Amino acid sequence: MGKTRTIYSCQSCGYQCLKWLGKCPECGEWNSLVEEVPARGTNSPGTRRPLLGESFPQPLTEISMDREERLFSGIGEFDRVLGGGIVPGSIVLIGGDPGIGKSTLLLQAFERLTESGRTALYISGEESARQTKMRAERLGISSRNLLVQTETSLETIMASINEVKPCAVAIDSIQTIFSTELESAPGTISQVRESSSKLMCLAKSMGPSVFLIGHVTKEGAIAGPRVLEHMVDTVLYFEGDRGHPYRILRSVKNRFGSTNEIGVFEMKDSGLAEIVSPSELFLAERPLNVPGSVVAACMEGSRPLLVELQVLACHTNFGTPRRTSLGVDYNRVTLLIAVLEKKAGLNFFDQDVFVNVAGGVRVEEPAVDLAVIVAAASSLRNRPVDPGIVAFGEVGLAGEVRAVSQAEMRIKEASKMGFSTCLMPQNNINRISIDCGDMKLVGVNSIEDALEAYEGVD
Repeated sequence: MGKTRTIYSCQSCGYQCLKWLGKCPECGEWNSLVEEVPARGTNSPGTRRPLLGESFPQPLTEISMDREERLFSGIGEFDRVLGGGIVPGSIVLIGGDPGIGKSTLLLQAFERLTESGRTALYISGEESARQTKMRAERLGISSRNLLVQTETSLETIMASINEVKPCAVAIDSIQTIFSTELESAPGTISQVRESSSKLMCLAKSMGPSVFLIGHVTKEGAIAGPRVLEHMVDTVLYFEGDRGHPYRILRSVKNRFGSTNEIGVFEMKDSGLAEIVSPSELFLAERPLNVPGSVVAACMEGSRPLLVELQVLACHTNFGTPRRTSLGVDYNRVTLLIAVLEKKAGLNFFDQDVFVNVAGGVRVEEPAVDLAVIVAAASSLRNRPVDPGIVAFGEVGLAGEVRAVSQAEMRIKEASKMGFSTCLMPQNNINRISIDCGDMKLVGVNSIEDALEAYEGVD
């Protein structure tokens, strides 16, 4: 009997080599190479026949467009992030920190799906059926059409799907599933890739929507090969701070809807409750007439969102002042402080600056730059900003205030929440085509204009 040939695969990028290395030459990760036994003969992935059947080239104009109706889970925020509902035959990957609510959300969504007589299948590879039942009782879920199975064998799971023919399937989690055709351990790059590939082909051929729950690394990315995110149709991330009850479901990839869409939930004893008006929630405890507090109008996908941005500038006791940022990019904050010093003449060289977005939400877009500028100046001068002001706009290194997209939607949201003045780029005002009612629009071209306007309004 010949010696079994093994290879070493990087669990971060998929790089393969014949001997173990401490550091992956491809991605630079340490201790990421794991010994695996490659599949042989007809079991090799390159020699298997695709499950989707034969395909032939055909003109684009002759491809049929049979529109399939989406399935509605009954959870509006969940359907919103998916692009308007669950697409039959789609495969969705959901990632997030342990205990943040991934399994809870899917159980609640599946219970709503089964109310119309459909069948849903929940595959648990980490918990027993009794543990899943305990969670369901806590959430008030009791549906005979919601089937639960404890299994980690891919072949057994696919046989169950073929027998039950559910409308939706949840795999909790994909890192626990293994195929007997491969000799590597569950969770390795080859097992994750093989299991996901077969489930994807099954979803496309039979039509059930497949939801994969994925583990995340300490950096917050989904564990396993990056190819996993390329294979699926939709990638959702559950975000949230353990110190806050709010959870944000963010779409970073969606072939059937808008990317960067978010859904806002609140974690309660009875499960996840959707938040219909996130702006009202994030501004509920906003202090009034406090220096360093400004409301910023930002966009998350197609949804306008108002958040309170707080800046605290205080005298430093060290030679090098601190810059701390929560909810806003740290490098962006450092850049804006430098612009304030150079263009507005404000001295932060002896000031510690702390920036926070209240409510635990994270804002990625540069449209909050103007709010950071005004809040930092307000805290340094110890002069509060009028609580009726909302601000948005991108700030450049020359101190100019640049126009941002979807300004009209931001103004509508601010007006709905009762704000009276909007501090915004002048170029955006020139393009406004809606009736703003009693909302006063203050256009600025530079940060000097913005600071003068904020003081004038105050």
